[in-house]
Amino acid sequence: MNVHKRFDNGSYVILTDNTNEKYLATQNLINGNSVYGEKIVKYEDIEYRLWDPFRSKLAGAILKGLRENPIKESSKVLYLGASTGTTVSHVSDIVGNNGIVFPVEPSVRVARELLENVSSKRNNIIPILSDARNYLKYYGYFGIVDVVYSDIAQPDQTMIAIDNSKSYLKDNGDLLIIIKTRSIDVLTDPKIVTQNEAKKLEANNFTINQIINLEPFEKDHSIIHAKLKR
Repeated sequence: MNVHKRFDNGSYVILTDNTNEKYLATQNLINGNSVYGEKIVKYEDIEYRLWDPFRSKLAGAILKGLRENPIKESSKVLYLGASTGTTVSHVSDIVGNNGIVFPVEPSVRVARELLENVSSKRNNIIPILSDARNYLKYYGYFGIVDVVYSDIAQPDQTMIAIDNSKSYLKDNGDLLIIIKTRSIDVLTDPKIVTQNEAKKLEANNFTINQIINLEPFEKDHSIIHAKLKR
């Protein structure tokens, strides 16, 4: 891929090739390091990792028109449901060496992959082996964060995100929550499920900024961007 142009919004870049095809990417924090087989490209001596929206819901949200990505350089991010670290690695790129990511993952096997493939190579990631329901157990790891990112497949996923946010998110801080509608209710229209989860947030002092349906990147998934007002 020969990059002809770059658009940088501060938290990600859009690269354009000679056919005007556009690619989402983040500047690679660790040169030469590919985390999940993603392509690495260079433009004006800067290395970028292409960010696959079919592998990362945050990437899909950006390409579907997320107006503001609250994860920026120097941000402190609590990441619930880290899995093996695909999106975590791009969040690490964005926050840079002056930011920090606290990925929470309950599975020992999955957390081992996260540790070996991602956090062992990046100093701005501190993994936490824990169930996000037991949020008070990791109280000593960090103080207040700027952003809570939640990607948990549980029926009570929204309340888990709310509890973590009320414990760790700063006033007027941002919550990005992936709503996995089929994990909540398999019978109800996904749009209605998402609306109901948004109402739960509003009932707990959150202001809804934006709701995005993540199709075609993720079926029956949406993302809600909300702010906490204490």
